[in-house]
Amino acid sequence: MTMKTLCRGIFALMIAATVVGCDAFHTLNKKKSAQGRPYELIVVCPQMEWNGELGDSLRAVFTAPVPYLNQEEPLFDVLRVTERGFKDMIADHRNILKIVVDPEVQQAEAAVEYNVTSEPQIVVTLQGPDDKAVVEYLSQNRNDLLHVLEQAERDRDVQAYTSFNNPGIEAAIRKLFGVEIKVPKGYVLAKQTDDFLWARYEYPTASQGFFVYSYPYEGPESLTLDALIKARNKFAALIPGPSDGSYMITSDAFEPDYRLFRLEGRLWCELRGFWDVEGDFMGGPFVSYTTVDTETNRVFTLDGYVYAPDLNKPRKRNYIRGIEHLLYTIHFPDQQK
Repeated sequence: MTMKTLCRGIFALMIAATVVGCDAFHTLNKKKSAQGRPYELIVVCPQMEWNGELGDSLRAVFTAPVPYLNQEEPLFDVLRVTERGFKDMIADHRNILKIVVDPEVQQAEAAVEYNVTSEPQIVVTLQGPDDKAVVEYLSQNRNDLLHVLEQAERDRDVQAYTSFNNPGIEAAIRKLFGVEIKVPKGYVLAKQTDDFLWARYEYPTASQGFFVYSYPYEGPESLTLDALIKARNKFAALIPGPSDGSYMITSDAFEPDYRLFRLEGRLWCELRGFWDVEGDFMGGPFVSYTTVDTETNRVFTLDGYVYAPDLNKPRKRNYIRGIEHLLYTIHFPDQQK
């Protein structure tokens, strides 16, 4: 269910100066680059509201823990400022939520603007006649508000993957599976077989990777939770652990979450859970997306994992979100124009 007044306004200012005798001379008013880190949210809220029920509700929604991480991390890193402090670089932040409580406002509502003072930027304004009305609106529309902010972060990643991509790994995936995926620079091809490809991105204190695999579709039973876990373990075993004979498996300490959803008309199965290493001590979160390629009658899976044991370094949340966003770059042959 969408918000009543949720609207998308994209503001782009361009001033063209026409000079007599020189039509090649133009001046462009280009916006500044947005400030801030991924999943960082500036909340512009008066002190009284922030210290009351409205502030509690805002924190409950936007700093709720990310599910299926093996340490607690918030959906967003919230930084609160007052209207007086909302200026200069802070006003150019990538994610902004403005809270307006005004008795002259007839009812609680929200609006969305894009690229107001910088780009890529999203500014959400949530307003109402009093604190109670804003709290009720926030409670009823929390999923919509989270979605529009998370989608803005996803769109930034997808754009970056498209602009700064890895042609070599993309070509290997296309040749093996006949599927287009935009893979960002930094990934290296770690292993490849006839029906499996593994790529990884190594950081000083973390590791992020994904593997793609395919196998024959044998009917609806191929997409059950048990069947997907069995297939995952078969292919994950091709990813070696740090010691001889060790390999990745799906953790059986917690059953993975399983859900079905549609994206651009295609049915996908999502698994979200934890992975371990058989024969060693490693683990972390994973997310996988599975569909049926009807052109080849084969099951196709994109599976991503994160290993980030240092609690003081960048969040697992950002790494796992980067894996999730790969899904939105996938195109099958029947989707090509």
